[in-house]
Amino acid sequence: MLSSDVRVLIVDDSALMRNLISKIIEQTPGLVIAGKAMNGEFALQHIPGCRPDVIVLDIEMPVMNGLEFLKERKRLGIDIPVIMLSSLTTEGAAVTMQCLELGASDFLTKPGGTGLSDLSSTANRLAELLISYGGTYAKSKGRAISPLRREFQVSHPLEKVKTEGRGLEPIVTSPKSAVAAPSNAVNTFNTIFPHTRQPKEPVVITPLREPGKIEIIVIGISTGGPNALREVFQKIDPELKQPVLVVQHMPAGFTEEFANSLNGVCPLEVKEAKDGDLIKGGRVLIAPGNHHIYVERRALSMVVRLSDAPQRNGHRPSADVLFESVASIYQNHALGVIMTGMGNDGAVELAEMRKQGAHTLGQDEDSCIVYGMPKVAFELGGVQRQVSLQDMAGEISRLARQYQ
Repeated sequence: MLSSDVRVLIVDDSALMRNLISKIIEQTPGLVIAGKAMNGEFALQHIPGCRPDVIVLDIEMPVMNGLEFLKERKRLGIDIPVIMLSSLTTEGAAVTMQCLELGASDFLTKPGGTGLSDLSSTANRLAELLISYGGTYAKSKGRAISPLRREFQVSHPLEKVKTEGRGLEPIVTSPKSAVAAPSNAVNTFNTIFPHTRQPKEPVVITPLREPGKIEIIVIGISTGGPNALREVFQKIDPELKQPVLVVQHMPAGFTEEFANSLNGVCPLEVKEAKDGDLIKGGRVLIAPGNHHIYVERRALSMVVRLSDAPQRNGHRPSADVLFESVASIYQNHALGVIMTGMGNDGAVELAEMRKQGAHTLGQDEDSCIVYGMPKVAFELGGVQRQVSLQDMAGEISRLARQYQ
């Protein structure tokens, strides 16, 4: 079986954005442009010919917009993952959540400014999403993706942008070196492809105490999380007695709509966490974007607190911040769950929860979009049992009933 690059179809009516995204893809080893289209109608016409592994989709476009494309994609049974990328997503969080409900895999906001750090951050995040979702899709179709791990550079993506023609555009063939930026305008980072190596033998943790009654459930999740959480909370036990706190890496301004979206499919109440919210049974609280959440013991109750402390593991909210507070306060009376996501957020403090005697679960490799956070947690000895996404709601519910 030959290795190949992840093939990306860009769908956006802005020539500027098509070229910007093209430059990011050109400069990312392991990604290649399958084609470009200026609206959803063109994209649907050319999917059979350009055979993409992942689609970058604008929301607001003429002829056929992003929402209409997603509806038609669903009707036609097209399973290629879609990453939403639109200026509307900054103001229109509700529209973005509607896109996820229609089958989009994830979303990314276009950079709000022209600063290099903003552009580089967007470029890096987009590359991560394309590699993760596109690589998983290609693997599901029997293709091995190459390279498995490379360091790459993303130069200033607005250089040498030009106006392009209409309809489906040709694959860009210019060499990566042709658009190299000055050294002071380059951001370098390692791209970690999922499924690249077997996990190490896990550290053996001897808990300080036996697992006890579960009084709280906490979940940490990142890339692949929006749809994974949707599946979990659709299937969760309607009679669940414990409170659930969730850290999903998501920008500020989106978590309230995300919570509202989950509330529409979950038999439990779901809301964005507010500072001072009571931690009460049968309710799911989602960490607000750009705020850490942690638990605090009051005289008569447990409450959620918000924090503007610096990022941890590159994130705010951070799963480690939540897990750390739960390990300290609840000790062996908690259930910690770590799910799909790139990096290691949550892994260290899930291991601490396990050391304190808490019950712990990790999503298994085969069902993760990115087996990063759960893999590190497993290697650190923080995961008692690995569970597939399909079975996660059932296992959480089973443990919650058994130890209530």
